[in-house]
Amino acid sequence: MIVTVTPNPSVDRTIGVDALRHGEVNRARTTRVDPGGKGINVSRAIDVHGGATLAVLPVGGAHGRMMTELLQATGVPVLTVPIAESIRANVAIVEPGGATTKVNEPGPLLAADEVVAFLDAVRDAVRTAPGAWIVGCGSLPGGVAGDFYADLVRLAHESGCRAAIDTSGAPLSAAVPAGPDLIKPNRVELGELVGADLGTIGEVVDAARDLIAGGIGEVLVSLGRDGALLVTAEEVVHASAQVERPVSTVGAGDCTLAGHLLALDRGAGSTDALAQAVAFGAAAVALPGTEVPSVPHVAAVRVRLDQDPARSVLLTD
Repeated sequence: MIVTVTPNPSVDRTIGVDALRHGEVNRARTTRVDPGGKGINVSRAIDVHGGATLAVLPVGGAHGRMMTELLQATGVPVLTVPIAESIRANVAIVEPGGATTKVNEPGPLLAADEVVAFLDAVRDAVRTAPGAWIVGCGSLPGGVAGDFYADLVRLAHESGCRAAIDTSGAPLSAAVPAGPDLIKPNRVELGELVGADLGTIGEVVDAARDLIAGGIGEVLVSLGRDGALLVTAEEVVHASAQVERPVSTVGAGDCTLAGHLLALDRGAGSTDALAQAVAFGAAAVALPGTEVPSVPHVAAVRVRLDQDPARSVLLTD
């Protein structure tokens, strides 16, 4: 069972243009609206592949009503927590080749009792699911303390569950001392976390190993076009896949995490989980908006694994 926790969900509008021209009128050639938020994307991808998942999120206002309708259409199991203010709407403008410009709203201001109710909903959701993954994803809205994900990690462990965190900046820094079982930063986010510029495979590995020595279970690092790197206490594995026609990178990292967690939840080893993670992420890049890849989409991806990656390999900016 994989329970995703998305404190700052969004209604995502993706607009396709031939070329984005700053300061001019731009004509859309495509548009779509999806339920958004990193944890929601993770749950959507898991659900499409037959995995057991539950998305926990706050909803409020007009966009909250739209979110509820969009999620009902997907069939993804959800647990919504009412809040007074409206959740946010985000816009992504996508150019040919997959270049993406995003405008993200800050989100609502949650009252203290709404934050408590949100965590209580997560606790209730996993009460009968020992061993489940609790996955904290994305930014934090106003009114939610910076140590929210640290509290979520502790809640997971007290409930006999495993905790995965996919966020950045101060919320990620605050979560690390709580000892999550998995974190999934991208290379830039990992560099910010450890205070270093990570330009090679070796530098990423060293940064991840320092975190593992401090109590993190494993570190899954998104490397963009260079694939992903998994570092555990026992091994380092790199995986990559070529995407012939990239369409949109929005949500690809979320699908990467979904593929990894789904494989682990089904008993796969770390290497197989990484291979599935990269297949999910690569398949997502070839799809519009935040559309999640189906079983045939993922099956069509060819993943290359390297269980002894050269430390000197330079990473793509």
